[in-house]
Amino acid sequence: MAGSGEQAVRSRDRLAAPLADASTGALRAVDGLVAGVYLRSGTPGLLRLSVLAGLPGPLFRPWWRLHVDRPFPVADAYRLGVQVVLPNATETMRRYPQFAAGLPFPFGSVHVPVPVPGGGEPLGVLTVLRPAVPDTADGFPDRELLGRLAGRLGTDLLALAGGDEDGVRWDGEPVGVRPPARVPAQAAVGRFHWDPVTAAVRADDRLCALLGLRPGEFTGTARALAEAVAPADAPRFLAALRDAAAGRQPSAPLVLRARDGTPRLLDLWPRGAGHCGPAVDGVVFHPGPAAADGAADLLPQGVFCLDRLGLIVYANAAAARLAGRARERLLGRDLWDAMPWLAGPPYDDHLRGALLTPDPVHFHARRPAGERDGPGEGDWLAVSVHPGTDLLTCTLAPASRLDPGTEPPQAAHAPPGPAGAASMAPLYRPIALAIALTDAVTARQVSAVVMQELLPAFGGRRLAIYLLQDRHLYLAWETGFPQGFLVPFDGVGLDARIPGVETLTTGRPLFFESMGQLAAAYPGLALDADVGARAFLPLIASGRPVGSCILGFDRPRGFSTEERTVLTALAGLIAHAMERARRYDSEAALARGLQRALLPRRLSAHPRVETAGRYLPGTQGMDVGGDWYDVVEAGDGLALVIGDVQGHGVQAAATMGQLRSAVRAFALGDRPPDEVLSGTNHLLIDLDPGQFASCCYLRLDPVTGRARIARAGHLPPLLRCPEGRVRVLDVPGGVVLGVDPRARYPVTELLLEPGSVLALYTDGLVERPGADIEDGISALGRVLARAGGGAGRRGGRSL
Repeated sequence: MAGSGEQAVRSRDRLAAPLADASTGALRAVDGLVAGVYLRSGTPGLLRLSVLAGLPGPLFRPWWRLHVDRPFPVADAYRLGVQVVLPNATETMRRYPQFAAGLPFPFGSVHVPVPVPGGGEPLGVLTVLRPAVPDTADGFPDRELLGRLAGRLGTDLLALAGGDEDGVRWDGEPVGVRPPARVPAQAAVGRFHWDPVTAAVRADDRLCALLGLRPGEFTGTARALAEAVAPADAPRFLAALRDAAAGRQPSAPLVLRARDGTPRLLDLWPRGAGHCGPAVDGVVFHPGPAAADGAADLLPQGVFCLDRLGLIVYANAAAARLAGRARERLLGRDLWDAMPWLAGPPYDDHLRGALLTPDPVHFHARRPAGERDGPGEGDWLAVSVHPGTDLLTCTLAPASRLDPGTEPPQAAHAPPGPAGAASMAPLYRPIALAIALTDAVTARQVSAVVMQELLPAFGGRRLAIYLLQDRHLYLAWETGFPQGFLVPFDGVGLDARIPGVETLTTGRPLFFESMGQLAAAYPGLALDADVGARAFLPLIASGRPVGSCILGFDRPRGFSTEERTVLTALAGLIAHAMERARRYDSEAALARGLQRALLPRRLSAHPRVETAGRYLPGTQGMDVGGDWYDVVEAGDGLALVIGDVQGHGVQAAATMGQLRSAVRAFALGDRPPDEVLSGTNHLLIDLDPGQFASCCYLRLDPVTGRARIARAGHLPPLLRCPEGRVRVLDVPGGVVLGVDPRARYPVTELLLEPGSVLALYTDGLVERPGADIEDGISALGRVLARAGGGAGRRGGRSL
């Protein structure tokens, strides 16, 4: 197993460079704010974010993983193989409300599939968030450039994987990539550690880059580090190191110059009594002109700067005091490491807003009493975040400095749970789940949404949903539990004393912060794990019991009052969605029975012809449409017919059934194709003057291969020749049935060679919103070409 893990790490390292280049290139191409690349993962149907440029990884954590069947732009770009362009928030909300609910900010986005050279399922998706533009495609003139970037990335990734698509996978966390600087003097921080006893210096890569040292040039000594600054500053640099080793920490950062003359700040501090020897830690940083000349250090309010990866690159003395942290514990560290009380909701939303919009963000935060290194000022802080080109400038002020009578809002910062507990779910989860549930129509789809939305939000790993039927609970969905563990509980009666039943019968959610608590409350209950936590939620819709939902966590954890409230509210949403889905399932079963009754149970056969037909509903609700097909014996040949009645639902299905019977009667009489369509046209006008239908009718002589075709407003057939070439048949046609009683339907003759494949289809197979139907027909032709003629018998003809 270790070898497998090492191989995965090597694979990620190999792919990281072209992924980072593509992300930064995309930012430059469209003046973007954030860019990243999703790749296939080892889990079928799951995409993982591999790199992220321009936004700290923790702020994008809810979107690290995406299922390809989710209603998200990344999933559509991958599944459909087309670019998805969202110019602004209005269009995003209209087309992808779930995505907009999670990132409710005014930006636009472009999502481009990363193709496999030569065609096939994409390797992933290149996605870019950028400033919004008006509702016009002209606002994204660089789509072609993004397409070329994605194409080059696909070629590079496949080459690195030795041509093996399975080698282009990502199963870890995303790599944070620093976006390209838009101003010359971008802030940066480099850290180092000096041991005077051995004279060794350990420096990170950022420090070498900041001082202009090439890879391999730094020899790892204090003298080499001093030589990297301007010659006039080298003695002061070494003297400051010696003073810090002797316990005399500089009272303020030391201003130095790099060899190219640009200003740098040096801050040093001794390791402290807990470490052996007079070791020294230090940072060198360049937060920009304002900080370099010491102006920000003189401000009474706290000021600190973040780069677009969330790294603190500058903090003045007031910021350190208000944050309750020594300055050296802020510089060069991630915000969430240096100030953990600014992590989680709602602060993540505020910071995302500052990174994705040009407007400043203002809010209040509570620094817990224990989050300080020494005496500090006030618990409540007023925080302002001002967006910049490459930096966020943040200010801190005690809330007591606000106008009298201004009361800070209650914090959403909950007391920490046990070690290793999952972080709080965002407070907008009820909204996001509600939006997702509106697209789920079957019980299985509702369960899948709960698994995809609820488990990641609260850090859960196990889910079980039971539905009530005849006073028994039946398992409808499970994930994460040991195989077979839940089988004994399937069909359990409402008189059983187990938590999954009692949460429904009492209407009260049950929370167990450890498996020990669960075992103590229900002695003798079989447990699936020794360690973890469980939540049992009643599914009740408008007072009617629907079932119960079980959430499982791998580690013990607490459930705050806020979390319990949110989970209980979410259970109500799930119950209503599940009740609606069960009604849909019942209606859909009836509809499918009706559809099966109206379609042919079997297709007429001939020794020299292989026929195949398939109906897939393109609608939701009753799942009944007006499409039909049939193969009928007509004299010594076969009649092949396909049609589409306008509209959906029971009325369209009823009309379809009547037309199918009429066409079948005409075909059994071996009438010519034009007479069949003319007769059916008159019948439809007499039946329902407001209804119309398209139809394609073909009379085939299996012995000679001679075919005669007539069309009434239907899409043209596709013909795959024996050598593999596919073409659209040029078949002149008449108007749709049911419109003009004098309509004429010309007949076209053609000869089918042995081994040919003829495909008849309806518009639902090739139509796609926002796309040209000709593109859909071309795509169907490519699929037909790849499928080949294997369905036909040797020497025969195939439909």
